[in-house]
Amino acid sequence: MINVTINGKEIQVPRGTMLLEACRQAGADIPTFCHDPHLQLAGSCRMCVVEAKGRWNLLASCVMPAENGMEIETESPSVVEARKIILELLLARHDLSCHTCERDGDCRLQDYCYRYGVKESRFAGEIIHFSKEDPNPFIERDYDKCIMCTKCVRVCKEITGAEAINVKDRGHHAAISTAFDGNLADSTCVFCGQCIMVCPVGALTSKVSMGKGKPYQVEKVLTTCTYCGTGCTLELNVKDDTVVGVSSNRDERYSPVNQGALCVKGRFGWDFIHAEDRLTTPLIRKNGELQPASWDEALDFAAAKLKQIKEASGPDALAMFASARITNEENYLAQKFMRAVIGTNNVDHCARL
Repeated sequence: MINVTINGKEIQVPRGTMLLEACRQAGADIPTFCHDPHLQLAGSCRMCVVEAKGRWNLLASCVMPAENGMEIETESPSVVEARKIILELLLARHDLSCHTCERDGDCRLQDYCYRYGVKESRFAGEIIHFSKEDPNPFIERDYDKCIMCTKCVRVCKEITGAEAINVKDRGHHAAISTAFDGNLADSTCVFCGQCIMVCPVGALTSKVSMGKGKPYQVEKVLTTCTYCGTGCTLELNVKDDTVVGVSSNRDERYSPVNQGALCVKGRFGWDFIHAEDRLTTPLIRKNGELQPASWDEALDFAAAKLKQIKEASGPDALAMFASARITNEENYLAQKFMRAVIGTNNVDHCARL
């Protein structure tokens, strides 16, 4: 353990702890753009700079290990001025259409500009447009709002493993791009939406949820994805009793299986919930046509047919396919029903690919 003094408060942290974590343990609120606890360190945005006594330059706290005896100030005049300049530099190439942005109210750039009173940028110059028209049905790529934190690039490589995007060009012309600046559908992208999950601004958003409600207008309901047996945790975004989107919950206490990561189905495949042609009642085929029926009628009909087949052809004439979309308990009952009631071992499961 080593001793570090942060804003006059002395704490002990294990050797090797980054200053960012030490500051947060001491109760300091350090702003970050590029840092993510699930990704490799980048240290590129410099919003997390702090001042160390005796050091001539400010330190990027997310990549600087704490040293024994350090005295750190997290909101000194030099630190605040540096963060203001960084925000102004970001604003110089950021599309400030906050009133129509899907991330309005849930945008770190917006939050930090408010926190430090940055209203505009003094760094006027050539305006380059990076927004990318992409015909894919899932991800909106509005890079005019990109702040080049590169979290989308790193999450695509380190968590999804697709490596579909990277940084092209350098300096004022740097932008996020696929190979040869093509469309996502022509790249190795699997449309998992992890890039949306980590984007701190409105550069990457969901096309499926677009225009259906801003973050502060929705209620987030924690639940479990039902598409397969993995058991990923997700949040349903609900507005006016209607599901309008899905977001990640990255708290390991509630999301131990996937820690926020989802597949294309879990993140974007929710619009069937309110589909107009979704069945709302059981149907029984009568005289060649499906007719609405009550649950009692439908269950009695199914039971009679199962009994008829078993008596005529034996229990092995029947088979059951269970589902990964139901609970373990329901799957247990399904196989027990076939083995103990019907009398056959013909049980299979859609997850046995």
